[in-house]
Amino acid sequence: MAADLSDRRRAPEQTHWIPLADLMTGLMMVFLLIAITYMVKVEAASQHIREIAVLYERMKVELYNDLKKEFEKDLPRWGAELDLDSTMRFKEPDVLFLIGSSDLKNNFEIILDDFFPRYVSILDSDKYRDAIEEIRIEGHTSSIWSNLPSGQAYFQNMRLSQDRTRSALQYVLALPAIHGDLPWLRGHITANGLSSSKTIKRPDGSEDYERSQRVEFRVRTDAESRIAKIIETDK
Repeated sequence: MAADLSDRRRAPEQTHWIPLADLMTGLMMVFLLIAITYMVKVEAASQHIREIAVLYERMKVELYNDLKKEFEKDLPRWGAELDLDSTMRFKEPDVLFLIGSSDLKNNFEIILDDFFPRYVSILDSDKYRDAIEEIRIEGHTSSIWSNLPSGQAYFQNMRLSQDRTRSALQYVLALPAIHGDLPWLRGHITANGLSSSKTIKRPDGSEDYERSQRVEFRVRTDAESRIAKIIETDK
């Protein structure tokens, strides 16, 4: 009789805990499903980013090879060089501008007449057009300006570098040979004066004042913006 009463007392407790255990198991399954879904989503995004990175790296190599093939013979006579990141650098200040002026020298105009239409024909080709985010004309100076302190010299050189890149931009956009590419170019090309923020150093760490004075044509692809969109979508 006592045993029967004891069993009756425990019975309600058992019927109470069985559904609670089921509930906990269900919650664990939900959390596990959410975790798996999140992991799959992260892996898919990571895979997509890797694919973009591979395509970007492949395109960067191909662009460098195409530019090298097109301009390799011209670089020595232009006083120019081509970096592995496809930056075209015109590095002879005596050829580029008058001292302290934004006026293009005649020799630099002749170089741009030859270089720029061929350069644009590569970038605006079916192979690269859709991947080009920006074509940057960058003007760089040395860190000196007469006898001015470094702070004042920086801002004088900033104004000069900005004026020079605008002059170069105006000149190349007025070339008859690129008339057909103008709508696309106007949406992608920019002029950027950087003063002495990226000077060229000698092996001993000192500034190479002459080589620091240069004009660079640099290409930026849309790989960064594509990756940013993937990250933003996954937030």
